[in-house]
Formats: sequence, C-alpha cells, structure tokens
Amino acid sequence: MNGPIDEGKQGGQSGLSAAHGKGTGSLARLSAAAARMTTLFASDIKAIRQRDPAARNLFEILVCYPGLHAVWLHRLAHSLWGRNVPCVPRVISQVARLATGIEIHPGATLGDGFFIDHGAGVVIGETAELGENVTIYQGVTLGGTGKETGKRHPTVGDNAVIGAGSLLLGSIKVGDNVRVGAGSVVIHDVPDNSTVVGNPGRPVMSEGAKVGIPDIDYTLLPDPVAEAMKCLVRRVVHLENEIRRLRETAGDAETLPVVATDEDRGLGQPLPSLDTACDAFLADDAPDS
Repeated sequence: MNGPIDEGKQGGQSGLSAAHGKGTGSLARLSAAAARMTTLFASDIKAIRQRDPAARNLFEILVCYPGLHAVWLHRLAHSLWGRNVPCVPRVISQVARLATGIEIHPGATLGDGFFIDHGAGVVIGETAELGENVTIYQGVTLGGTGKETGKRHPTVGDNAVIGAGSLLLGSIKVGDNVRVGAGSVVIHDVPDNSTVVGNPGRPVMSEGAKVGIPDIDYTLLPDPVAEAMKCLVRRVVHLENEIRRLRETAGDAETLPVVATDEDRGLGQPLPSLDTACDAFLADDAPDS
C-alpha cells in the first residue's frame, strides 16, 4: 500500500529539486547580468570624468549628460535585442531619441567607456560596432550607403575620436587610435593611428604617436583644401613666368609682367619646378570618392 505513495513523494521531491535548480540558475544569470551592467555604467561615468573638464561631480554627470542617458538606454535595449524580444528595444531607442536627440539602433554594439559629448543629432546604425573608449561629438552619423542588407555600417576601433559633424558611411573599418576631424566624410577604411580630415576623408599618418586620453588638437589638423589652393597658385605663377621667358626668347615685344616668386619676395624659398610643385597631390593615390 505504501509503494505508490512513496513513489509519488519521491517524484514530487524530484520536481521540487528541478524547479529549485532552474530558479538558482536563473538567479545566477541575473546576478551576472547585473554585475556586467554595473561595470559598464561605471566605465561610462569614468569616461565622462576623464574626457570632459566640465564634469564637476557625479550628480551633475547623472542628471545633465544626455549622451550618458542615451548610452544607458541603449545598453538596456541592446540586451533585449540580443534576446530577440520583439518591438520593445525599438520603442526604447525611440524614447531615448525623443528625450536626448540621439538615435542609436538597438542592434548597434558599443564598447566600454563609450562617450557622446553634447550629443545632439548623433545617429548610429544597426550594424555599427564601436570598440572601447570611443568618443564622438555632436552631429556624427555612423550610417549606411544604400539599401543593402547584412553588415552595412562602420566598425570603429578602440580609443577613436570622431569630431563634430563627421559622417562615417558604409561597412568600413576605422582602426584603433584614429582621429576624425570635424566635418569629415569617411567612406574608406582608415588604418590605425591616423588622423582623417576632408571630404572625402583622407588619412594623415601618425604612427608612433603616444596614445593617452582621447582628444583632437584641431589647431594641428592639416587643411587639404588650403594646400590644394596653394599648389594651384604656385603652378599658375610658374606657368606665367615660363610664358614670359618663351616670349622674350622669341623676341615678342609684348611680354607679360614678371610675377614675383617666393624667392623674389625674400621668403627664402625658391619656386618649385613644374614637375614637383604639387607632388603631394599628384602622387596621392587615394580615391576622390
């Protein structure tokens, strides 16, 4: 008579043990996730303290930095996105956009220590991937170039700084320790330890430069447009003087006036020859678009 009852008791105990095991496993996963989120939040706050001299205290950081709010809401949305939760991650991203002016697709991957300074108008696409300690400023877009599917947004390495108003478009790879000058349009891969300026963005190599707290010294960024104009002026001066010499040789009485060169003005630099005046631009193999 006791056999079936004992078996029922044993079955009930086994069920309770299994339920307890599942509960313990869920609790452990929840604790691990909470610890991970705490670490991420701490690294985000630390990044602001290091990179923004206007950050005076913790309360101000928590209350007055929309970039921080957008990143934290994104981390929540990204966690749900990775678990295939429908709709809710997109709703969270849209709430963040309305509240902060920053749109980050929940599918985008952001590394530790990510900092959005000022933040208004920042857009980060679905397949974008950003490494650790990346800093971006207002008006930056990490976007695609069309309606292609799959990986279609930029991958940015560690310790990169992306200046205000810059556009990084397409499935490009931007290396570690890269600086992108304000207003640049980057549509090609960028090697490590480079500074990129212009439209389209062209890298200025800086291998061996010491990497510290990410920053851009805008006073030292080259101006490719100004350099191109200087090149054109030098070539025009050279051609006018060459025409003058040819007319004098041919005995033409109506000669062109002599155009003063840098050497004539006492600047100590002779006028470059026609073949070498603009070597930096003529030898540039980087595509224009």
